[in-house]
Amino acid sequence: MAGAESFGQALYRHRAGLGIGALIGLFTGGIVGLLLGSALGFWIDRALRTGVSKYNPQQLFFRATFTVMGKLAKADGRVSETEISFAREVMARMNLSEEKRREAIECFSEGKQAEFDVASVLLPLGALLRHRSAVKLMFVEIQLQAAMADGEVSPAEQTLLSEICRLLQFTPQEAQALLNRIRAEQAFREQSYRAHQDPQQFSGASLEQAYGVLGVESSASDAEVKKAWRRLMSQHHPDKLVAKGLPEEMIQLAKEQTQEIQAAYDLIRKSRGMR
Repeated sequence: MAGAESFGQALYRHRAGLGIGALIGLFTGGIVGLLLGSALGFWIDRALRTGVSKYNPQQLFFRATFTVMGKLAKADGRVSETEISFAREVMARMNLSEEKRREAIECFSEGKQAEFDVASVLLPLGALLRHRSAVKLMFVEIQLQAAMADGEVSPAEQTLLSEICRLLQFTPQEAQALLNRIRAEQAFREQSYRAHQDPQQFSGASLEQAYGVLGVESSASDAEVKKAWRRLMSQHHPDKLVAKGLPEEMIQLAKEQTQEIQAAYDLIRKSRGMR
């Protein structure tokens, strides 16, 4: 059943080449030509799409984002409604066209298949982004957010996340630091939302989470706090990320990251009386 579904998805993904080949074959060789043209059109379309993905960081990043997200969602055996909602939310925040949204859904479904191997997309992505660490960082952050969509990271998800980080050449220490920072961001975001209703909601816990967002201890000096803030703002600068390979559709995600980093820094700066 899984193989048939995968074949059906392949036919749908390469329908344009298949259709064009079928029409050309029908007019030049009748029924036999239609069959041969369909097959030839399918393989040409597949080869062209593979070639574009192979050399286009934006397209490969987009495909990897949603296939790996699908793999993470299915890591513990079943895909929860919360995980599906998170994927839909990401698509909505990206303001995708109907065609790109269908493509994202196809990729997510492909990633859920038991035979899908994350290395098939992460090894070429890692090679293309070898000297673009900020873009790799953004990719892993999105996957960490996906894994935490239901409030916890299961052992199966933790194992897969470790494999993702290994394939993208993040050390275990870097991966753990990223996970800690994303957890702090998630908690800080929830506190910030409640604070819109009641400004008094920003508590000592919120301040501690703000330090977590910047990846520093509360005992860090003002200079260390500012240095961490500047580094993160530079790493998540939307224009810089797009120039280095982040799909333009994901620019909104980068903007949201910089807004949260800035909000955390502003809270720390205010609490310390920093200029």
